[in-house]
Amino acid sequence: MPIKIPNDLPARSVLEAEGVMVMLEAQAVRQDIRPMRIGLLNLMPNKVKTETQFARLLGASPLQVELTLVKMTNHVPRNTPSDHILSFYRDWQDVRAEKFDGFIVTGAPVEQMPFEQVTYWDELRRVFDWTQTNVHGCFNICWGAQAAVHHFHGVPKHGLPQKKFGVYRHRIVEPASPYLRGFSDDFTIPVSRWTENRREDIPAASGLKVLMESDDAGLCLLEDSGRRSLHMFNHVEYDTDTLGEEYFRDVAAGKAIALPHDYFPGNDPERRPQNRWRSHAHLLFGNWINQLYQTTPYDIADIGR
Repeated sequence: MPIKIPNDLPARSVLEAEGVMVMLEAQAVRQDIRPMRIGLLNLMPNKVKTETQFARLLGASPLQVELTLVKMTNHVPRNTPSDHILSFYRDWQDVRAEKFDGFIVTGAPVEQMPFEQVTYWDELRRVFDWTQTNVHGCFNICWGAQAAVHHFHGVPKHGLPQKKFGVYRHRIVEPASPYLRGFSDDFTIPVSRWTENRREDIPAASGLKVLMESDDAGLCLLEDSGRRSLHMFNHVEYDTDTLGEEYFRDVAAGKAIALPHDYFPGNDPERRPQNRWRSHAHLLFGNWINQLYQTTPYDIADIGR
């Protein structure tokens, strides 16, 4: 089944060119199927690129997925045209009475700030609490994951002496997890962060379970079964060129930035990198959608009851 997104969303033409099935509103109505309602709280600066990345992964599911783009109510994005925001995004305040099968909270370029200094921190805490009654399952990414485990479990983040930046090898810690069905024993995931979370900071009574980690990049994926959430500290959703764009952006700005680890062939930034994580990104999100489908109530109004 395809993903249902607004007809004029820029992601539509990109996904259709890639062969992803995208459904028009009129087509969706004709199908006698309850779609999986997924909300995307997009905190990334380049919202168009980020919404396309997640729509691509969600659209690969065999289930019909209806994507709702959400933003913080009182935060004005500075890097996305206002007409795009007005056309395609809804304030969280306007969707808080609704129910979702799944909800994704993205990363944000605020990880070096204390949580409490982020301008929308108080509202984000309300969003996290709201997910416990109005959302069947959550998938938090990078800073969104750090924020969630801090809010619910008091897990701190730690600054790194230099940015953890590149493509790192990871391994499975819990091979029986349904979220990791089909995963190879050894795989790579993009990492781009100035902070980290540590195993020793996870409270013993939290119920947090480590599903993936890396010898070089640390914790990657946690399951919080008590709160029906996954917390991914890295960027499995990244496009092939995303790390390169970040690198060249910082170089152009005169910032001190090392070459991304194991990304450019031969460490030559003139050579195009290869995507070695795409299949596992699709697998992880496909497994997540499948778990939602298997466990969410048929009547979406019953979520949280």
